[in-house]
Amino acid sequence: MSQTRDSRRAVFRRIARQSYTQWPVYDSTPLYERSSLDGLESDIRIVSQTWFRHDRHESIENFVCALPLAYFEFGTHDRYGGSTHYEMDTLFRVFLLKELHGWAHETALIEYLECRPALCDQLDLETVPDQSTLWRSWHKRFPDEFRSTVETAARTILVKAQNADVAVPREPERRLPSHDAEEDELELEDQAVLNEAETITEHVSRIVFPALSLDRGDGCEIHENAYWDLQTYLGLRERLAANEGARSFVYESTRDRTPLGHAHREHIRDLSVSGIRKMYRQAVNRLLSEVAETEQFFRAGIVAIDITEADPFTGDRTGYEDEIIGTKEKTDEYAYQWATIQLVGNAVPIVLDVRPVQKGESRLEIVKDLLDSAEEMVHVDNVLMDREFDSQHVLEMLSQRGLSYVVPKRMQTSEKAQAKRLLQRDQDRYETDRKLHLGKNEWHETTLIYRRKEDSEHDDHRQYSVFMTNCGSGHLTEYGYRWEIESGYRSIKRFMAATTSKDFGLRFFYFAFACLLYSIWRAVDLLVQVELTGEYEHSPIVTADNTLTLLKKETGIG
Repeated sequence: MSQTRDSRRAVFRRIARQSYTQWPVYDSTPLYERSSLDGLESDIRIVSQTWFRHDRHESIENFVCALPLAYFEFGTHDRYGGSTHYEMDTLFRVFLLKELHGWAHETALIEYLECRPALCDQLDLETVPDQSTLWRSWHKRFPDEFRSTVETAARTILVKAQNADVAVPREPERRLPSHDAEEDELELEDQAVLNEAETITEHVSRIVFPALSLDRGDGCEIHENAYWDLQTYLGLRERLAANEGARSFVYESTRDRTPLGHAHREHIRDLSVSGIRKMYRQAVNRLLSEVAETEQFFRAGIVAIDITEADPFTGDRTGYEDEIIGTKEKTDEYAYQWATIQLVGNAVPIVLDVRPVQKGESRLEIVKDLLDSAEEMVHVDNVLMDREFDSQHVLEMLSQRGLSYVVPKRMQTSEKAQAKRLLQRDQDRYETDRKLHLGKNEWHETTLIYRRKEDSEHDDHRQYSVFMTNCGSGHLTEYGYRWEIESGYRSIKRFMAATTSKDFGLRFFYFAFACLLYSIWRAVDLLVQVELTGEYEHSPIVTADNTLTLLKKETGIG
């Protein structure tokens, strides 16, 4: 069957009746103008999604010819200033056909058009352009952004047609962009890993994401999982903000409805910090229950506690002084800070809990809070922390809980003097017991271990590091596991959506969700390794990008 006037009218009537759709978009939002390529891509998505659902619309070529383009200002994107034989809108349709078929060269397109005079009439082509004209149009006349829109539009049409069971000339690319610009061709072993990762990721996502809720009530037109899809999509591209990401996301999703950027942010802002933390812990508990079924998962072991900070805040923080606080390095800069507790050592490095750090909170309060939640999920034996947690009150609290610890100590006058004596003796290691005053004639007993750094850049007492521990020098080697939390932070920050908002809840949610994505990645990697090899090596065989891509598949999570 072919399109008719009535079938075309039915499509646009249906679009007009959709309360959540405005077409053309430039007429409904100040974000787009009639020359906006983002707006054109959005319009093609809206029309194609409804077009191919009509039972008379079974041809991609007919859609290309019927697509309304009269309103769009192509002249803004035309590098040729003078008169030309072929108009930009005609060439746009012609190159859409080329991309839809996936032809690498113009010759195949020319041969195809020459055999179809009726199609040429529909495209308003009096003559078929020659190879030179087509090559110059694509490489010289079209700007880079316009060529990208042609490619994006073609992919959108293929996806929407295929979803409606309309025959397509080639399989659309449904993989999300990777952080890596180049990808080596997959070997058989790599493909086996990806196949297993796909199955496990789908299973894990259906277990974890139901723990999250926006509490929007009943009757909402956009499925809640679409918001988690979008947030995951933002994590796939570094420094991608919600507005820009939401516009791109519509082409990566086969959902009928996807959130707008501002709506996404508004729903996130409605979440409280305590609510976000509660959801996070519920999600991680579900994740732990899944990986705990494997023999390779160590549910008891070592945790690392640390504080990380966002990029320095350069705007006006008036009214936000309790949330945008000084940096850890005691500079004149300010930043948001977040604290985490994470499994390290032989365990899969899952981030057990996250919390914001605000002005006036003590390190004792932060550590106690994180340990309270972590010990409800796993059995903790040993705690590793950075030197900013070297407070005697923190160490005493850990000992009272029956936990061992290894914490580097900031070198004061007495430690510097001892390090100088060790340097004079050319002594690499030294241990001594120390009592730390808690107040009111109470003391905390600990052991100080001086250790000389290998290949130190210094030639004085700074060659030495001082550690405090209550479990003997044999546990000092475990402190090396703490680097995993620093390595994890690098991935977590890459998964965070970009924002300039000062909203504390929004900022915290972005960080917490990134921690959840990181934890899902590492859990999926463990399950894949166990399934394929029966063992777990700490170095991942599933990449973070692969996991996030699988989490936000075309089918969505819900």
